[in-house]
Amino acid sequence: MTSPDLPLDRLIARGRIVSDGETVDGGVVAFEGDRIAYAGPAADFDVEAFGGTELTLPADALLFPGLVDLHCHGAVGGDFPGADEAAARRAIDFLHRSGTTTLLASLVTAAPEDLLRGIRLFARLDAEGLVGGIHLEGPFLAAARCGAQNPAFLLDPDLGLAEELIEAAEGKLATMTYAPELPGAAELVDLLTAHGVTPSLGHTDCDDATASASLDQALEELTSAGFDGEETVPTVTHLFNGMPPLHHRSPGPVAACLRAAAAGRAVVELVADGVHLDPATVRTVFSLVGDANIALVTDSMAAAGLSDGQYMLGPSPVTVRDGVARLDTTGSIAGGTATLLDVVRSTAEAGVPLESAVRAATAVPAAVLGRSDEFGSLRRGLRADLVATDARLGLAAVVRAGTLLELPQGR
Repeated sequence: MTSPDLPLDRLIARGRIVSDGETVDGGVVAFEGDRIAYAGPAADFDVEAFGGTELTLPADALLFPGLVDLHCHGAVGGDFPGADEAAARRAIDFLHRSGTTTLLASLVTAAPEDLLRGIRLFARLDAEGLVGGIHLEGPFLAAARCGAQNPAFLLDPDLGLAEELIEAAEGKLATMTYAPELPGAAELVDLLTAHGVTPSLGHTDCDDATASASLDQALEELTSAGFDGEETVPTVTHLFNGMPPLHHRSPGPVAACLRAAAAGRAVVELVADGVHLDPATVRTVFSLVGDANIALVTDSMAAAGLSDGQYMLGPSPVTVRDGVARLDTTGSIAGGTATLLDVVRSTAEAGVPLESAVRAATAVPAAVLGRSDEFGSLRRGLRADLVATDARLGLAAVVRAGTLLELPQGR
């Protein structure tokens, strides 16, 4: 596509609709302004009476809601933790055009002043409608499972600092990753939930009992708070990554997180990009806990959308080789290089039904954010977001808030 972005008053897309775990063959999605006017069988909608511009799409087009990424550190050279505004805007623009119409700007652990600088930047970009909030991946994480987090900046929970971070975000802090075994973690969960921030268990070396108790605490407090008028649940930051592996005599946090998700008491993130997790692991988690309790995420960093080379993830240098990002210092995986549509494709290729993969990248993360009445589904009245692909999930068109976006150049 070579035309500029087009805000169109009325827009129509035809194809197979995949939304909310269901499919509609021979479907139509119609947008009026920045809202969905209709989504359903073509036979039940008078296209001629509606009028408008019809998208030129492949004959086998698939129509998804705009994708929602809860865990994203940047793209096309833009490192969100670095808080360079021009680079951040370029990254966000690329991600929107790649089908991720809503994303949280994720910041890795850094010095407090750097975190505050990043938070203030993304609070402003949120106010512009460019991001859907902020995710802090730290700094209250376990050194033993720091992964790509710089251990020099890891801290035990400091409620004073946490309050300062929350205040700087001006209501835009959506989630925070924390290790529940650290002293003061329970009080941190109290503070987060009191301010409408979803606790996300991760980068932890804790045992099963500690993880289970912390998730129970977070769920109880989120349910009691009922912020944004929508009951929500705690999340788990990239399940399996940044935590001890499940062992039959020492199950650790993985077992507790799987049980909680299977019971609908937590949502687990999966970086199902073919690098962070084996496809069989992805397929197994979907089978065990169900698509309603999984959020597909990218954990993408500055190299997403670019070739191999040298990059930064916050304060840490990273080398990308064969599409895999690793810290120069330790060799640990340092985020992803895939877009969320790439992750949906990898999930489907792993044997997960497409309807389930799409739900985990749209409706589930929208619910985590308490914004199911705004986006995440193709339903009348929701924001006019759409991802259209061919049958192989090759990107064909993106609409965000009623504007048809020019697609990014190929990698």
